[in-house]
Amino acid sequence: MDRDALKRAAAERAVALVTDGMVLGLGSGSTAEIAVELIAQRVAAGLDIVGIPTSERTRVLALRLGIPLTGFEAHARIDLAIDGADQVERGSLDLIKGLGGALLREKIVAASARRLVIVVDDSKLVARLGSRTALPVEIAAFGWPSTVERLQAYRPVLRTAGGMPFTTDGGNHIADCTVDDTIADARKLEAALHALPGVIETGLFIGMTSAVIVAGASGVEELTP
Repeated sequence: MDRDALKRAAAERAVALVTDGMVLGLGSGSTAEIAVELIAQRVAAGLDIVGIPTSERTRVLALRLGIPLTGFEAHARIDLAIDGADQVERGSLDLIKGLGGALLREKIVAASARRLVIVVDDSKLVARLGSRTALPVEIAAFGWPSTVERLQAYRPVLRTAGGMPFTTDGGNHIADCTVDDTIADARKLEAALHALPGVIETGLFIGMTSAVIVAGASGVEELTP
């Protein structure tokens, strides 16, 4: 199977968990968007759900596909969130997310979900977080050069788009940070980053995952912490 087929296989397994009456967190990224498309097919066939999107891109996609949307004003808790990830640590199922730029909203949705199910292909699995990918850190637009300076120990690179600082849906910027080899203590790193003025959120999702559905050459596998 090619990579797109693997992503679809994982998304199909996750969407099978959706039942009538649910409030769904609709994730961002390529694999999560496949799940949104599959949910829309079930809605067209009569499934009764409402969704809370994790990004403006997902919101536009869901509306175009006919998925009814709601907000936290009406539903403070989410029954099930289906999202992707940039890295998944085997065993703990802790995550790095945010390479797509939606990490703050993704984390709010994840924290509000009774179940967070992550869909990935097996290339996203790692023994320890931090190898082979940057760690996105969302920072306030106000004073961002000072915040980037405070992040120097993590070799930050301000994300840009069209020659300008990339702006998230929340109006913030992102500094893509580098940690040496792997993250030895994700909770300690998370606390250290949050202690810096100007840091709004990090791409570390620790202790939030209910299950990871992984598609690989041998088929689809479900992992639990």
